[in-house]
Amino acid sequence: MKELKNISRSRAQESSAAIERLYITMRHLFNRGFYKPMGVSGETLREALLSLRPEIYGTIAEEKVELNGLLYVIERLPVGIEECRYINLTSDEGYSKSHFQPIVPPKRRRNCYRIDDEQMNIEITRGRSDIYDILTHLTFIFIESHKIKNRVLIDEEGRLTRDWEKLEQVVLQNKKLTLIDREKAISHASNILGRTFAEVIDIYEGFGTKEKPDRFLHVLYWLGKLAIEEVVDNNKRTITFSPILRERLGHHIYGEIWANNIKEVLEQNDLLARPIHIISANMHSVMNSVFAEPVLGSKYKAADDFQIFEDLSKSGNDALRKKVEEFALQHGMISLPDTSGTNIDVQIFDTAKIDIKKSAFPKATFGKEKPVLIVMDYAFGEQAFETIDELLKPYKTANGKIFLNVESVSIMGKAGILQGGKGDIMIPNAHVNEGTADNYPFENELTTEMFEGNDIPVFAGPMVTVLGTSLQNKDLLQFFHDSTWGAIGLEMEGAYYQKAIQSASRIRKSINPNVKVRYAYYASDNPLETGSTLASGGLGTTGVKPTYLITIKIIEQIFNVK
Repeated sequence: MKELKNISRSRAQESSAAIERLYITMRHLFNRGFYKPMGVSGETLREALLSLRPEIYGTIAEEKVELNGLLYVIERLPVGIEECRYINLTSDEGYSKSHFQPIVPPKRRRNCYRIDDEQMNIEITRGRSDIYDILTHLTFIFIESHKIKNRVLIDEEGRLTRDWEKLEQVVLQNKKLTLIDREKAISHASNILGRTFAEVIDIYEGFGTKEKPDRFLHVLYWLGKLAIEEVVDNNKRTITFSPILRERLGHHIYGEIWANNIKEVLEQNDLLARPIHIISANMHSVMNSVFAEPVLGSKYKAADDFQIFEDLSKSGNDALRKKVEEFALQHGMISLPDTSGTNIDVQIFDTAKIDIKKSAFPKATFGKEKPVLIVMDYAFGEQAFETIDELLKPYKTANGKIFLNVESVSIMGKAGILQGGKGDIMIPNAHVNEGTADNYPFENELTTEMFEGNDIPVFAGPMVTVLGTSLQNKDLLQFFHDSTWGAIGLEMEGAYYQKAIQSASRIRKSINPNVKVRYAYYASDNPLETGSTLASGGLGTTGVKPTYLITIKIIEQIFNVK
């Protein structure tokens, strides 16, 4: 038993060292300005990722190609990136005003531009975490592309297997495939991937789009083709970082614009002096929690409490959602779609314009000054510090500085859980910043007792703020859970939010030193369980109840519901 513990600890230490190497190497390559992922300059990054073997990347260290991890990554990178030999990471440098059409990955909000057949530009406006995310994803798909190359390249003179030649014929003819042609192609693809026919069939449609239902074959072919050319023609893929990006990173340029836009709207609506409550959540749960019942309630009187929210969350119910949104806009909600480049939309709720007796919170008791809610969409990693740090600064006007009367900051999000399963709730009492000595204990206004009696398991304890969910492996997370850290989960923003709140309230004195904080997360995955990682798919309606339960508890505290 002791021996097993020592092996586990040793593996956790190796993983921790690998994450540190990745972090340092990525910063070095960024400062250098360019590198070749499959060349000598990218070797440390590749070796560290293979040593780490993150759960989300499954069989990255084995010969067979990892399919679930590949789908997860492809959904977070721009369509067509598999064809590009040159990938250029840029700041917002004016491409939105050009003829180039932005390509937005389906599962990650970032603008990308296909410059020509060989080059893809990816805009970085969300800070370093965005760069770490992209570089680890690219390293993964390039490693996988060389696995494809190893299975189809017979010799260094460029002779290829029959399976590859057949796949190439199908992809290059670029026409819609019949069922028979598709299954023939899948048969060749499964040989190339080292996977069964059934495994490829199961994931095939996940890669498809309306325009390209057979995109899986396209992705496989182009990843393999560029890997083959790297070996046969020594034509290496290259990642570059634009000089403007390197100059701007870390200067809070986008966060400052974003925060000033919000403060200008508060000023225009005479809301700057009112008590302010900031909520980091999605763009529907606060709005629906307050307004869905008065708008749609009669239809749901006898139904389950959360049925109304499940229906609003289902695809195809746009008309229902529109009805609630229109009502909200007429009763105190101001919508601020992002124009700063942060990709963080905002809603402002003036509770003075809400008829509380006809809302979902009729027992609300406000003081003399009715509160204002600023609801911001999810930040990404380190971007949480940039945005909240700027938002909590005084507003500069021609007549001097105006300090915001911020009474609370509430963070509701999804996170990985280390005990329990998908859909469970986590209430942290501290954030431990992975890879640093930074720890942020705090007094959480939310408690486990508040969530009892709802048939959802609730866990309390420290949570780890990680550099990226794609950099986590089972051994390291098991260590955080089993050791004296006693971590209950992992997420990417908590420590950065708390760092900004503490510096504003205790050091800069720009907000109330007794500002209240609320943190609660629902579990999107359990990286310690095989088949429950982020790569295994989304939560579906399982996430609806915990999302709204957390949101309602936050609003009840702000609205002082007894």
